[in-house]
Amino acid sequence: MPQTGQSAFTIGYGGRVPDEFTKLLTSSGVKTVIDVRLRPDRASMGIYAKAKEAEKGIAGLLAKAGVGYLSLPELGNLFMEYDNWPERYEKFLAVAGPMLFDRLEGLASPVCLMCAEKKLCECHRRHIAEYLERERGWTFKHLE
Repeated sequence: MPQTGQSAFTIGYGGRVPDEFTKLLTSSGVKTVIDVRLRPDRASMGIYAKAKEAEKGIAGLLAKAGVGYLSLPELGNLFMEYDNWPERYEKFLAVAGPMLFDRLEGLASPVCLMCAEKKLCECHRRHIAEYLERERGWTFKHLE
């Protein structure tokens, strides 16, 4: 887990070909991708889906690039159908964040939060990054 003041990243795979996606990660030195999608098994592009076998799908793609993978669907956006999902998600993080982020301890860093949305401004991973900056002292670079 990144220590206070250490850097981390975010990325969205939407609209990216797998080679471009993995090159962005490896050129930034990412060691572990943290998948924050609610349903990682339902990616529109199959290579980005979480497969039952670790050598297939997103985990296999990342492994071939030398990057670790951890799926945390509990960080997915439960509130997407609401117009005010950002406010709801912020409240969720305020209440559950301390328990949820303990799972990040011991991961090879730097880590990268990953979701489907290519644009950070349209994705809940921005709220996760802001929470970790505010509460844990992390710093983020957004790979867009």
